[in-house]
Amino acid sequence: MRTFEKSTKLNNVCYDIRGPVMDEANRMIAAGEDIIKLNIGNPAPFNFKAPDVMIQCMSENLTATEGYSDSKGLLSARRAILEYCKSKHMPNVTENDIYTGNGVSELITLSMQGLLNYGDEVLVPAPDYPLWTASVTLAGGTAVHYLCDESSDWYPDIDDMRKKITPNTKAIVVINPNNPTGALYPKEILEQIVNLAREHELILFADEIYDRLVMDDEEHIALASLAPDLLTVSFNGLSKSHLIAGYRCGWMCLCGDKSRTKGYIEGINLLSSMRLCSNVPAQSLIPTALEHLDETKKLLVPGGRIYEQRKFICDAINDIPGLSAVKPKAAFYIFPKLDNQRFHIVDDEKFVLDFLREKKILLTHGGGFHWEQPDHFRIVYLPCLEQLQHATTALKEFLGDYHQK
Repeated sequence: MRTFEKSTKLNNVCYDIRGPVMDEANRMIAAGEDIIKLNIGNPAPFNFKAPDVMIQCMSENLTATEGYSDSKGLLSARRAILEYCKSKHMPNVTENDIYTGNGVSELITLSMQGLLNYGDEVLVPAPDYPLWTASVTLAGGTAVHYLCDESSDWYPDIDDMRKKITPNTKAIVVINPNNPTGALYPKEILEQIVNLAREHELILFADEIYDRLVMDDEEHIALASLAPDLLTVSFNGLSKSHLIAGYRCGWMCLCGDKSRTKGYIEGINLLSSMRLCSNVPAQSLIPTALEHLDETKKLLVPGGRIYEQRKFICDAINDIPGLSAVKPKAAFYIFPKLDNQRFHIVDDEKFVLDFLREKKILLTHGGGFHWEQPDHFRIVYLPCLEQLQHATTALKEFLGDYHQK
């Protein structure tokens, strides 16, 4: 009998973040050990609750959403998303340019499968949300990582992007606000990225799932709003802003000039139809959710839980000898840097594995986000303040005498 295996290349991409550390954490949990999880952006386990109006809306719509919807989604949902696009000044979007999905993750994979042939390249940030690299690879393409500059608030390095564009480059991925750094990009940076795409006739992919989790009175600018003459594929959803990650409710919008990408759009339509439709009860929430955009804002202002936990984690990290971190402006992640002159770390995955075994606290190593140097890791600061205090105290103790060589 023939056997089929994933390519080693794809295995390595996916295993980077789900590999030995998660295997060990799962083994420890199965053995009855309590683990503090600072590794995943899932609000529900940390007593973040969806707004009551959302739960009521789904309950009322369950009996009306038992069958398939149109493959792109309920018309009511797409009309609500269209109005949201208009509020963000995203150009040339119609109801037919909007696709609902079982979370943004499904749509990212679909968008890459519809675009790439073997040998095609896509510029992806480093650090990145690793699904982007995995989806490019799964579709047969090559993810070429451009650097984000920690010394400049983790903004993309435009010169590095320019150097990495080749005749094989098809698109640029922009994750804004960024996971794992929490960076929020200003208009001038976004305009420079758009100019690069314009010069080289590239498609833009804008992952903007955290656009409603912005703090300090900052403004999120939709990438598509700056590129009416280009195709921008924009991704968003309710998992984070409305605290319903498990409902799997996301969307993808085709914005701007679609006149030169008809073949690609035909491919997207075919792939969308092949999976029949996304979760219909979750789709039914979208109009109500987009009428209640202020529900989570109370978490993001002084006194709000996310705001105050960000303040604590920033201060705590920067108070630990040998650690430093840029203050995130959005989302609920921070990406601290380890002083390797002090710790001599050569394997950041081993670092988080050692910490897990000794302190029973789960982090994600920087290499899981395609950061090449073994000197970063990500903390999700969703757990309650008491758990964050325990975790940072444990981290300080652990690093007190930690060396790898």
